[in-house]
Amino acid sequence: MCINRVEKAILVGLSASGREFNLHSDESTLDELEALVETAGGQAVARVLQNRNAPEPATLIGEGKVREIAALAEDLQADMIVFDNQLTPIQMRNLEEAINRPILDRTGVILDIFALRAKTAEGKLQVELAQYKYLLPRLMGQGKNLSRLGGGIGTRGPGETKLETDRRHIRARIEKLEEELERVRKVRHEQRRRREKNGVPTVALVGYTNAGKSTLLNALTGAGVHAQNRLFDTLDPTTRLMTLDDGMDVLVTDTVGFIRDLPHQLVNAFRATLEELAYADLVLHVIDASHPDREQQAIVAEQLIDELCDKETPRVRVFNKIDLSDYESLPPESDDVVCISAANGTNLDGLKRRLKEKLDERKIVFSVCLPYGEAGLLSRIYEEGTVESEAYTEAGIVVSGKCGPKLYGRIAPYARE
Repeated sequence: MCINRVEKAILVGLSASGREFNLHSDESTLDELEALVETAGGQAVARVLQNRNAPEPATLIGEGKVREIAALAEDLQADMIVFDNQLTPIQMRNLEEAINRPILDRTGVILDIFALRAKTAEGKLQVELAQYKYLLPRLMGQGKNLSRLGGGIGTRGPGETKLETDRRHIRARIEKLEEELERVRKVRHEQRRRREKNGVPTVALVGYTNAGKSTLLNALTGAGVHAQNRLFDTLDPTTRLMTLDDGMDVLVTDTVGFIRDLPHQLVNAFRATLEELAYADLVLHVIDASHPDREQQAIVAEQLIDELCDKETPRVRVFNKIDLSDYESLPPESDDVVCISAANGTNLDGLKRRLKEKLDERKIVFSVCLPYGEAGLLSRIYEEGTVESEAYTEAGIVVSGKCGPKLYGRIAPYARE
């Protein structure tokens, strides 16, 4: 962003009525796009919504609408045009030449925000990889945009690369980043293996951006994670230990927020981070109960959860921010639904009870005879499971109770017939 002034943007959205086209921009999606632009440091000064039977291949919106936007940009002295729909490289080039303004689409803005938010070395690697994969097919259509070195939204990170940067160099950089992230994946795998060996269950907080996941992590664990009311405020995942009332230790992980049309480049780049979801023992889907489009946001998040999580992993829908909601609109609580306010602590005890119940449901009834040489396993059973009976015999220590799948896999060889 320019330091001296805020860049002005005109927002454009297309809704194509044909069934074969998945383009459904409306006022609510432009509201979200405006929030994204503001998060990136810009200001929306106008909106243009168009309905067509089908997108126009060369410009998406058609020549007449392009001329209208060009005139509007001159009148308002707009710095850029931001599309709610994803643009092809050819469309981006044609629009930039016709309107004589930098052109961005929703994906470009989201990538720019992630570049702004990434703080850790891993996060920066992941964002850079996503940006390069987005940039590569668009090199021929981003001349003026890329020449704005440090000149505004969409030019952070690789976006500031000079135009003469060739495809060969970018492909080599992509290969290098993928190698570095593969090493990150191996480190995470080893960390996960050690956690599984210790038998501590893991709970993943997932949901739409700004649903309050970081605030909930702080409320449950005292993590002290920075949390503000803005999109993608927390980018790098955080894991903290929580001890339940019965002494059970649980690891709680806050993950990156989801959003409608989350760029596939980001999903792929953050695979090393997001694959933690596939190994969680429980998923808490955090939903902003106060948001007018909460059900649509929940659907978007559920689709990504389905893609990233094991289908057998239990889930609980956690409706957050009920202090800002109409109580009559809240869903009834059930085994899979809890209503809370992470900010003021409302019903957090109820959430913890539900969390424990869900983890207990996965526990396996066992009866084992531990050899005295494996007596150390008895302390693990007490720490991680529930002991119903214990007896010392000539054959070994006979123990019955319940435990999680990970610990059961360790003690199963000593099961009594």
